[in-house]
Formats: sequence, structure tokens, C-alpha cells
Amino acid sequence: MRNLLSCALVAAVLALVAPIASAQMLADAELVSALRAGGLVIVSRHGATHSDQADTDPLNVGKPGNEARQRQLNDRGREVAASWNDATKRLGIPVGSVVSSQFQRAYETARLAFGEPMLTADVSEGGLVVSPAENNRRAAAFRKLVATVPSAGTNTFIVTHRPNVLDAFGRDLFDLREGESAVFRPDGSGKHQLVGRVLPEQWTALAARFSK
Repeated sequence: MRNLLSCALVAAVLALVAPIASAQMLADAELVSALRAGGLVIVSRHGATHSDQADTDPLNVGKPGNEARQRQLNDRGREVAASWNDATKRLGIPVGSVVSSQFQRAYETARLAFGEPMLTADVSEGGLVVSPAENNRRAAAFRKLVATVPSAGTNTFIVTHRPNVLDAFGRDLFDLREGESAVFRPDGSGKHQLVGRVLPEQWTALAARFSK
């Protein structure tokens, strides 16, 4: 009986994290072609940050003046984010909606890379300062964003945090690095398929190979 209960509990937990449809990772040229066509959702962790800084007032994230109490992008993080902006233009990748966490490091990454973002708690790191129910709500909202088909001929870009990615997608993206992107194809029925991963510096390399 105990084993049956354990199995049921594991199944229930896994059901809360919508599994990523069987990944069919695209080759570089195919990925660039798909991005140019639009219809994809690109989820990125914020860029590289100062490892000796911490968020000292996470309860008030999003309020004016709180930015100084947060971990910030370092120079490399800003440089790489700006390079994404150049790369997407050189590759002819259409940018549609841009969504960001309320934390400054995510907002700055999104603004430098893709344009002025919409800030939302749905992809903001909650951790221990919000309730488990709110963390679960954010994970569900995040999955819904990724499963939403972008406006015709555009891609949606989301900048978030590792804990949010783990809560929403589980072990499939446990190793997503700072500045790394996961590319999803939503199918319009609430499901999404992982079709690519792009390391921070890879955007520039792709632009060098495939720019129009």
C-alpha cells in the first residue's frame, strides 16, 4: 500500500509539471529558418551577473528604488545581451511580444536584447518569499505563456530565472545556464515542443554563419 501511495504521489507531482513534448532538436540552419518564419517562443535566463551580489529585499521587487537591492548584470552580461539584439537583426528574426521578470537583471537583459519588455510576476522568481501556492500559480502561468502561439510572423521572447524554468519544465532544462535560451514551438493546443537550445555566445556565431 505504501508503495502504491508513493507512486500516486510521484504521478501527481509530475502531472503538475507539464512535460515537454518529445524534443526534436533542430540543426542550426533549420533553427534559424524556423526563427525567421516566426511562431516560436524563446525562453532565456537573464545574462551573467555579479556572483558576490544578492537580492536583499525580494519582497518589494518591482517597486521603485528596489533595483539597487538586487543582483545585477555584470559587464559581460550586458555585452552579450546587446549582441543578441544585433544577431536577431542580422538573421532577420522577427521579434513580437517581449516578456520579462520584474527583477532588474532580467529586465535589463530583455531591454538590451529584444526591446522594451512587459514586466510580469508570472516569470519572476518567487522562492521562499512567496507562498507555495503562488509559486505554483507562476509556474502554470509560465507554461501557458510558452504554450501560446505568437502573433503571425513573430516570435515571443521571455526572460526569466532558473528556478522559474525548473518549476515550469522540470528536469528537461535543469542545466540552463545564465544567458542560455531554450526555443519552444507551441502547437496551439496547450502543448509545446523544445526544438533548440542556444548558448549565450551562439547567437553571434549563428549570425556570422547565416546572416542575410
